[in-house]
Amino acid sequence: MSLSFRSISLSDVGLVRNGNEDSGLVSPLLVAVADGMGGHAAGEIASKIAVRTLQELAPILNDASVDEDSRQDILLSVSHEIDSAILNESNLHPEYAGMGTTLTALHINEKSVELLHIGDSRCYHYADGKLQQLSYDHTVMQELIDQGRLTPEEVSTHPQRSVLTQVLMGDSGIDPVLMVYPAKKGDFFLLCSDGLSSVLTDREIQEIIEANSGENILTSLLTATKSAGAPDNVTIIWSEVISGDNSTNTYLLGAANE
Repeated sequence: MSLSFRSISLSDVGLVRNGNEDSGLVSPLLVAVADGMGGHAAGEIASKIAVRTLQELAPILNDASVDEDSRQDILLSVSHEIDSAILNESNLHPEYAGMGTTLTALHINEKSVELLHIGDSRCYHYADGKLQQLSYDHTVMQELIDQGRLTPEEVSTHPQRSVLTQVLMGDSGIDPVLMVYPAKKGDFFLLCSDGLSSVLTDREIQEIIEANSGENILTSLLTATKSAGAPDNVTIIWSEVISGDNSTNTYLLGAANE
């Protein structure tokens, strides 16, 4: 029995930023969030490159004749393709130098999901009343937490809380890892930029999910984020695992849709 995503999504500029540097991709078998960074509107260009490169590869990833190992190799290699495309764009436009983007992409097949993750945009799994973070934050703060030098509670006020250890920025020497998790009908996955996860705690996110359904989950998450100041762009994709084919059209969010 084939599985697919039935997704709802939003991308909002927040309360402080002048423009939206987040991009998103929603399709029946592939969803992704990219959070761009860099001056002179370059962040939105980097995130746009990331999701549009993924969009171009989606038909290959979704081809049933492509075996599992080949598909996973394609997913891993796409990060290097994005990195190269960002470098090329920076070479053509020196004013874009230093632009970069995170990327969190989730692909579903017959029995599992494959997670490609670089940066601090997040992927959560929600089932049986439990919210679990699947992605690993590639940040200096997470490394300090792992080393026992900081507690999670100290991160929110730390001056280096936004410093990334891995990011797609053209010559970043990335080391992408593809993680595979089981999936079944009725599971939910939440992808978001750190405009959400750096403002709301996992507990707050879970409480909002439990108290709402459908589109109300997205609007309630955004409302709570804005109530807390929404200092960054906010992009959220909420995907339910369903059986059979999903006729939902592929579409782009945020900067990639402009």
